[in-house]
Amino acid sequence: MNNILVRTLSGGVFVAIILIPLFLSREIAAGVFGVFMALGLIEFYKLFDKTESFSIDWKTGLVYGIISYCIFAFSFFGEYYYTQWMLLILAPLFFLIVIKELWREKKNPLLNVSILGFGIIYVVLPFIFMLFFIHGDPSHFPTLAGMFILIWMNDTFAFLSGKFFGKTKLIERISPNKTWEGAIGGIIFTLLAGVIIGSLFDPEKIVFWSISAAIIAPCAIIGDLLESLFKRNANVKDSGTIMPGHGGILDRFDATLFTAPFFLVWTLIYMYF
Repeated sequence: MNNILVRTLSGGVFVAIILIPLFLSREIAAGVFGVFMALGLIEFYKLFDKTESFSIDWKTGLVYGIISYCIFAFSFFGEYYYTQWMLLILAPLFFLIVIKELWREKKNPLLNVSILGFGIIYVVLPFIFMLFFIHGDPSHFPTLAGMFILIWMNDTFAFLSGKFFGKTKLIERISPNKTWEGAIGGIIFTLLAGVIIGSLFDPEKIVFWSISAAIIAPCAIIGDLLESLFKRNANVKDSGTIMPGHGGILDRFDATLFTAPFFLVWTLIYMYF
């Protein structure tokens, strides 16, 4: 009972920290998501601390991730003329990080660089994609808020459906507790939530939200499984301990990181076509 209470309170605080800035201020929202990005990137690199096969220079990856996010954030909220030149430094800056391996004298430098780069792609890039929504959303109901609500609906009802009806394992070697019944239940309730969000909060975009739900639900499931694969490879239960009862930042954003790119593409298709 105490664990359920802790999870509920912690989850409520997390939801508030995500949603309130989206309705309050674009700049505050960008700052909040930047903090989550940095913490998530640290957690990702720390997953490999106990692995002897390679050695990650996580501080260098973190600095590059923060610089990348800040440049894109400034490009959205600042003067575009200057930021287009700032964006150009990201490529050579990454190669400067790569050549640092020449002096580190660690084994498997190719693996070290690959994991460093994948951390940027897996964690930083989706948060940069979310900046597109934070900056350019003209709707009274923030599109990014709807994405998060649909992801949370999928997570919640996939868990409940699996708990009460789950029998057939989804991918047991990666996540023994996930079932096909849970996945299907999560998808069904997410589709219903998409229709409800469109009907109540964004009546002119019911079709958009219905299709969004159909895209978000399977992406959220795959994102959850992908992070479970990383944790199983690292032999850890949670990516961190920053959120009581929930684990780390990556444990809360695993579905979001995989969903954000697909949701952005769908949103752009809907807007322009």
